[in-house]
Amino acid sequence: MEPGSDDFLPPPECPVFEPSWAEFRDPLGYIAKIRPIAEKSGICKIRPPADWQPPFAVEVDNFRFTPRIQRLNELEAQTRVKLNYLDQIAKFWEIQGSSLKIPNVERRILDLYSLSKIVVEEGGYEAICKDRRWARVAQRLNYPPGKNIGSLLRSHYERIVYPYEMYQSGANLVQCNTRPFDNEEKDKEYKPHSIPLRQSVQPSKFNSYGRRAKRLQPDPEPTEEDIEKNPELKKLQIYGAGPKMMGLGLMAKDKTLRKKDKEGPECPPTIVVKEESGGDVKVESPSPKTFLESKEELSHSPEPCTKMTMRLRRNHSNAQFIESYVCRMCSRGDEDDKLLLCDGCDDNYHIFCLLPPLPEIPKGVWRCPKCVMAECKRPPEAFGFEQATREYTLQSFGEMADSFKADYFNMPVHMVPTELVEKEFWRLVNSIEEDVTVEYGADIHSKEFGSGFPVSDSKRHLTPEEEEYATSGWNLNVMPVLEQSVLCHINADISGMKVPWLYVGMVFSAFCWHIEDHWSYSINYLHWGEPKTWYGVPSLAAEHLEEVMKKLTPELFDSQPDLLHQLVTLMNPNTLMSHGVPVVRTNQCAGEFVITFPRAYHSGFNQGYNFAEAVNFCTADWLPAGRQCIEHYRRLRRYCVFSHEELICKMAACPEKLDLNLAAAVHKEMFIMVQEERRLRKALLEKGITEAEREAFELLPDDERQCIKCKTTCFLSALACYDCPDGLVCLSHINDLCKCSSSRQYLRYRYTLDELPAMLHKLKVRAESFDTWANKVRVALEVEDGRKRSLEELRALESEARERRFPNSELLQRLKNCLSEAEACVSRALGLVSGQEAGPYRVAGLQMTLAELRAFLDQMNNLPCAMHQIGDVKGILEQVEAYQVEAREALASLPSSPGLLQSLLERGRQLGVEVPEAQQLQRQVEQARWLDEMKRTLAPSARRGTLAVMRGLLVAGASVAPSPAVDKARAELQELLTIAERWEEKAHLCLEARQKHPPATLEAIIHEAENIPVHLPNIQALKEALAKARAWIADVDEIQNGDHYPCLDDLEGLVAVGRDLPVGLEELRQLELQVLTAHSWREKASKTFLKKNSCYTLLEVLCPCADAGSDSTKRSRWMEKELGLYKSDTELLGLSAQDLRDPGSVIVAFKEGEQKEKEGILQLRRTNSAKPSPLASSTTASSATSICVCGQVPAGVGALQCDLCQDWFHGRCVSVPRLLSSPRPSPTSSPLLAWWEWDTKFLCPLCMRSRRPRLETILALLVALQRLPVRLPEGEALQCLTERAISWQGRARQALASEDVTAVLGRLAELRQRLQAEPRPEEPPTYPSAPASDPVREGSGKDMPKGLLENGDSMTSPEKVAPGEGSDLELLSSLLPQLTGPVLELPEATRAPLEELMLEGDLLEVTLDENHSIWQLLQAGQPPNLERIRTLLELEKAERHGSRARGRALERRRRRKVDRGGEGDDPAREELEPKRVRSSGPEAEEAQEEEELEEETGGEGPPLPTTDSPGTQENQNGLEPALGASSGSLAPFSTLTPRLHVPCPQQPPQQQL
Repeated sequence: MEPGSDDFLPPPECPVFEPSWAEFRDPLGYIAKIRPIAEKSGICKIRPPADWQPPFAVEVDNFRFTPRIQRLNELEAQTRVKLNYLDQIAKFWEIQGSSLKIPNVERRILDLYSLSKIVVEEGGYEAICKDRRWARVAQRLNYPPGKNIGSLLRSHYERIVYPYEMYQSGANLVQCNTRPFDNEEKDKEYKPHSIPLRQSVQPSKFNSYGRRAKRLQPDPEPTEEDIEKNPELKKLQIYGAGPKMMGLGLMAKDKTLRKKDKEGPECPPTIVVKEESGGDVKVESPSPKTFLESKEELSHSPEPCTKMTMRLRRNHSNAQFIESYVCRMCSRGDEDDKLLLCDGCDDNYHIFCLLPPLPEIPKGVWRCPKCVMAECKRPPEAFGFEQATREYTLQSFGEMADSFKADYFNMPVHMVPTELVEKEFWRLVNSIEEDVTVEYGADIHSKEFGSGFPVSDSKRHLTPEEEEYATSGWNLNVMPVLEQSVLCHINADISGMKVPWLYVGMVFSAFCWHIEDHWSYSINYLHWGEPKTWYGVPSLAAEHLEEVMKKLTPELFDSQPDLLHQLVTLMNPNTLMSHGVPVVRTNQCAGEFVITFPRAYHSGFNQGYNFAEAVNFCTADWLPAGRQCIEHYRRLRRYCVFSHEELICKMAACPEKLDLNLAAAVHKEMFIMVQEERRLRKALLEKGITEAEREAFELLPDDERQCIKCKTTCFLSALACYDCPDGLVCLSHINDLCKCSSSRQYLRYRYTLDELPAMLHKLKVRAESFDTWANKVRVALEVEDGRKRSLEELRALESEARERRFPNSELLQRLKNCLSEAEACVSRALGLVSGQEAGPYRVAGLQMTLAELRAFLDQMNNLPCAMHQIGDVKGILEQVEAYQVEAREALASLPSSPGLLQSLLERGRQLGVEVPEAQQLQRQVEQARWLDEMKRTLAPSARRGTLAVMRGLLVAGASVAPSPAVDKARAELQELLTIAERWEEKAHLCLEARQKHPPATLEAIIHEAENIPVHLPNIQALKEALAKARAWIADVDEIQNGDHYPCLDDLEGLVAVGRDLPVGLEELRQLELQVLTAHSWREKASKTFLKKNSCYTLLEVLCPCADAGSDSTKRSRWMEKELGLYKSDTELLGLSAQDLRDPGSVIVAFKEGEQKEKEGILQLRRTNSAKPSPLASSTTASSATSICVCGQVPAGVGALQCDLCQDWFHGRCVSVPRLLSSPRPSPTSSPLLAWWEWDTKFLCPLCMRSRRPRLETILALLVALQRLPVRLPEGEALQCLTERAISWQGRARQALASEDVTAVLGRLAELRQRLQAEPRPEEPPTYPSAPASDPVREGSGKDMPKGLLENGDSMTSPEKVAPGEGSDLELLSSLLPQLTGPVLELPEATRAPLEELMLEGDLLEVTLDENHSIWQLLQAGQPPNLERIRTLLELEKAERHGSRARGRALERRRRRKVDRGGEGDDPAREELEPKRVRSSGPEAEEAQEEEELEEETGGEGPPLPTTDSPGTQENQNGLEPALGASSGSLAPFSTLTPRLHVPCPQQPPQQQL
């Protein structure tokens, strides 16, 4: 299907006219009236009045006709080109004994024509193959890419098209030594064929009905009988000059052996063709390889040849006969057994000299390449419609048409939408696949079959109703012969022009693009039936349409130059519109007319079964177009239907019969024709031709007086030759008659040059009646004799023109305009007189000004007619002038009395005319009123008016007439209003502007505005804002000058109020800076203390936990904070917001809180210690059982006990310490440490609420706090916390410096030195468990205290263990059974103070080195907690396993993103996001927090610890760090440690590692 056929877009609609009955009575007059509009579209539609319904006069029973056959896809020009190409290529294969079947590609028929054209446009077959551009060919044919369509197209092209193209180009005759093929000259010159009826031709002897459709359908399998009966199937061969068709489905059959003819030559073997699947045509390539391959499939048949096409000459003895049989290619006669004789021209060819060569002698009819090319290049026959073989009546045709339409659309005929039929029609027309055939009863002579309109003749009697329609001008039998029509002067009944033609249509039957003969008008009336769809192009675009069609289908016009005159070619309106041709459309329904204008191309089709009638007509305005058409025909050498010169001369010969308008037009045309004839005869004399004789051309048949050069029918004159009597030429082609001497040529003329002016004079005499009348009208209108005519005389002239039907000329229009103007003046004068008599009761608004009165009087005087009402108008003018003098005197004596002015105004109103002086009097009164209003408004004692009042007063003053007093008052009011608006705008800007002004500026504005006597709202608002600003400044001064620094809450409140004020306040900037600094310090302190996403506030963390003794209260409050339900910061201290403003109250409350916290934690420890251990097997849930943060009872392996509150928790629900972790390892320390230095200290999230920064960091915050001019409760709490920490640190140092503790520390230091003295292996083996040479197992550590492990040579260093392998954890697990303790013995006197200090130090939210030192001493003095160590090892293993799984998932996700081609996110960012969400890797979280803290504190103080247990840094007594591993060895542990989810709604605070 052609692209674009499914989306047919209907062109715009043509004009539609609905005449009234008055307009409808004059058909040609109405058409002339609508012509300026309608001819711009080319066609128009006319709907008669509703009750104009002519009866159908055709005798239905006797009406019989033979329709034409229309194959729809042969109508469209571009489709016909493709079909013609398929015909030619099919003929090429038929000549060689093959039938063409077009293959399917991608489920649609392959367009061989487009394929051939595209191959040529792309450079030819060889170039495309060389550049491998067959895929581009497939793309241009709109095939989808990527399916190897290009190779398939190449295969089809090589098998079907390429051999044909070779023959067309003559490539296979290059080496032929014979005479070249020469076309006859007569084939080169196109001769228009003489068709008796338009569009009809005889059926082609070469074309069978439906032959094209058969090429697109698979053939039925031939039977044995078909093969026997059909000689073409019987003699099927794979021989010949070109590729052969395969796939006819023939199977081998057994034949009885026949005796060979003794004298007859042996026939070549036949071929049995096997059936192939697919049904597509296979055309084998003409290469020798193909023949060799097919040769292998030959099965020899003993059956002799049925017809010999090659005659062997080896038995002939005549030498001369033998010499005549030589090869036309190589000119040799040898190898005569290889010579082929052409059945067309009897030329001989060697089978090996042919291109391509043949492998064997072919059997059957064979034609040489020259004959094949001659047959293929035969010019195509002229296209036309065939006549059907069946005769129809109206009833039988209607039944056939309705049945066809109903079956086609599968619905009743009246329900099919016209839009659907239109789209389907153009789809079928553009399709080469669907061969739909319809029948059209077109150009049926009404003379023979009877018109659809009633006709007045003697055949039958008409009823009165029929008589009315028989004489109507809209009857198509009457319209061409109306008095105003030109065709009435042609005697002959020209069928189709003067005599209507009838059209019986069915759905899809069409009439093709054409213009009427001689560019005449045409009118079509649809008597009944379904609509007829029309398309039209205006005359201005006629040549453009012809150019477009010739450009798109040059092949058709090369063979038929007058194709558009044959009415056999369509082209899609969308195609024309896309090339700039304007096209309109319409649906002509039953009872409607369609008019086509001169040289307007039109076409269309029928929506269904209908009956229409059409005829031509010509009006006076057609005559110039008719003359231009003859010149056009002369250039095209086209025959004329009638002689235009003869028509003009015939009308000029009988001028008394002409309509006056027609007579004028004929006179103009006759004058042009006479001038041209004079010029042509003068040229004839100059050539030396003097002989002449008169000839009555109208008595000669048209074919005897046609110019042999341009085919024009001669009438006025022609040039003939005595020696060449068979031809003549018009005087425009006197040099093309013959080559005889000018003396033998003579002029044949119809009229002499003296007779032609006499005919012009007769036309002029016919128009004298109009001229006489026109002269009278001209004298009357221009008053040439000085006498004005009366209205009655002018009306008589107008009546004469109407009665004598004079043309509607400019002069007549002037007369009508003059009469209309005079009658209007009379009516107006009568109204003026009657209005003056009515006085005050006349209608308002109808008064005439004095100037208009004078102009009216001048108008009446200037009219070319006399009117007695002029005297009345003059009298009124005199009264007005007298009143005007009196009013001027009153105005000159101002101030006059009000009574005089009022009486003058009343008299002026009674005159009925507007006098200027009366208006001046009115203005004087209005001015006085306005000035009085102005004074009252601006009086000092009056209340100030608003701006709206002032503007209204100013607008009212604008309507008052100007005067010096009014102008002065308006200027003062305008100035006052401008000043008020300016100050109001200033105040508005001050209130709304972003840049606020200082109070001094606002005071100045308010002070200036006080002097304006107008109420200004914005100034008032500015006053109120200024008062608020002054009160705000007073509040600020009071706070700043108090005894203490102001509180942050007070400053924030003042800043919020100050920002809302539209006043620039310098103090506000200072307050904002102070608030910003305070917030910055608070944020820095929050980052220092608070964990990320902590549920505690800074103040809560800094203050002691006063209710630490109540586990339920503490836990419920922590859960409330997790859920966001707990809001109060000061509830624990028991202080109100007002108490926080007093520093003393905060300090007292803090001290009390410290004591309560200590007492509470001791009580809590006692309570929790009494609870059953979850590790015991007899643990049961009870009221005294521990509850984890997740709300469940911790039980079994994996439970941890807080070292501070002694409560139990799930290890997976809280952050736990790492056994081997050290922020600052010593390069000489042992990677495996003593068990008491392992990080096993665990504080629950309820006890360790903050990050616990080091004391140095806190001191830096206090220094920054001292510089703040603002008081914060957090700052005072921080001071209290610092004092508490320093106090504890002093006591701790004192305890550590005691003699007993010093001795213990010395023993621990000695033990550490012994560990460090052990040599480290250079390249230790990396296996997970200790081998048999383990020094521990061999007893190499026998001199060390119990409970210690050293780094033997066979131990695996954690530095060497690959991340994630877990070998260090397995090693530690294997060593747990060997751990013993204690390593030190602490007396109770020494242990008790240290334990109390440890308790107080764990309550501090500060990290101190002394805390860690005390914890190590206490650990060394007791047995190792193996259960906790095992729990910590299991939890760490689970963390590592989860980290590896997440790492692999992240890697897979990253690879999927890369594979999808998306923008891969940064892997670090991918890992960071899950860490944020799942909180995996607390070290990474803490590292980020440390970076943020260092950015905020500027690097003040040492880095924060990264473990849950406080005091992991080196203490002041020289204690070494807990681990000797480097930071690099800790990287795998810190980055792979996940944060476990808890079932609470929010995460609990995580312990810091």
